Amino acid sequence: EILEGEFEIVGEAENGVEAVNMYEEHGPDLVMMDIVMPIRDGIEATTEILEENPEATVIMCTSVGQEEKMKAAIKAGAEGYITKPFQKPNVLDAIGSAV
Repeated sequence: EILEGEFEIVGEAENGVEAVNMYEEHGPDLVMMDIVMPIRDGIEATTEILEENPEATVIMCTSVGQEEKMKAAIKAGAEGYITKPFQKPNVLDAIGSAV
């Protein structure tokens, strides 16, 4: 909802496997990836996307208190992160910094 109207949303994945497949299908300029997802988590999906597409830009989304997972996400290649609950200025700042 925060991004609608400001950006073209090409899809929303239910899990990490779908996220990788959707990236391959659409080649978006930016991926907003949740760390906690079924089947394949966001860190694994980010790693897979970046192995095949080093130019990809990923911002991780997570809850407060997930510091160790956030460090792993940055190590996996995420450009940045935002924490829930999402607030429009923070989301837009993260996107602006990443792209």
